[in-house]
Order: sequence, then C-alpha cells, then structure tokens
Amino acid sequence: MLRLLRQITRIGIATETAPLPDHQALAEAARIQRELLEILGQALTIRQVDAGSCNACELEIHALGNPYYNIEGLGIKFVASPRHADLLLVTGPVSRHMEEALRRTWEATPEPRLVVAVGDCGCDGGIFGESYASCGPVSNVIPVDVTVPGCPPPPIEILRGILAAVRRTRETARP
Repeated sequence: MLRLLRQITRIGIATETAPLPDHQALAEAARIQRELLEILGQALTIRQVDAGSCNACELEIHALGNPYYNIEGLGIKFVASPRHADLLLVTGPVSRHMEEALRRTWEATPEPRLVVAVGDCGCDGGIFGESYASCGPVSNVIPVDVTVPGCPPPPIEILRGILAAVRRTRETARP
C-alpha cells in the first residue's frame, strides 16, 4: 500500500483534460431534433431492440439520452413496449433465437411502423453475416425503412437515420 501511495505522489494526476464541446455537432443535433418535432407535431416514441449485437451500438444509442444530445428533453422518448412505439431501432445481426421475438415486436408495433437498422451488423450482417446461429441483417426478418451503417455509428448519425425514417413517412402520407 505504501509503495502504491509513493507511486501516486511521484507520478501525479495521470488523466487527460476533458475534450472541448463540438459546437457544430451540437447545433446539428438540435437542428435534427427540431425538424423531427416539426414533422411529427408531437413526441416520437422509440422501442430499441437488441437482436444479437455486441452492445457497441447500444452504447451510442444510450448516448442520445445524455445531456449532450438530450433527445428526451425535446419529446423523443424510448418506451418499453412496442405497442407504444412509433419506431423500432434494431441493432445487431438477428440471432436465430431472436428471430421470432423481433418479428413479434414488429407485429405489435402499431401502423405506420418505422424500422431503423443500426450498425453494420443490423444493415448487412457485419462480420457475422448469415450462419447457423445468425439470420444476418434485420431486413432478412422484418422490413427496414432506413439503415445507419457504422461500427458503431456515432449518435449524430443515428439521429440522422431516425430523421430520414420520419421524413419518409411524411412523404408517403402526402396525397
């Protein structure tokens, strides 16, 4: 213990300073959020489904709720039930064990249902592809409206994907 304390006093603080905020990314996130709410005129509810991912995409999705992006402060909420959701955010290559659960979640989501596949694995199977344990991309199991590639994609790209799905719904709803 004494040796460790001596080492701490000799080396000092070994952490780096916090990065400066990226004002351009913050402005882009705020613009996307405003446009989403203008299109919807109400809150957007999202059900996130992990269909077999490594959780890297989930970490980026969770970052959407931190104070930096604060999507819940603008009316975009994550819900526990697909029956309350407007949009499904699906990550990972769909494992054989999740195939039926994902299909049932999609069927339980009310119309017009939107699906955004997040990450390389959700878009095209990623490094896992199709195998005895994996169905591959989300589109092999349920219809996908928008894909957000990346391993993992940054939160701003996930927001752009959500916006693209909502825009697509608005354009198809017009007479």
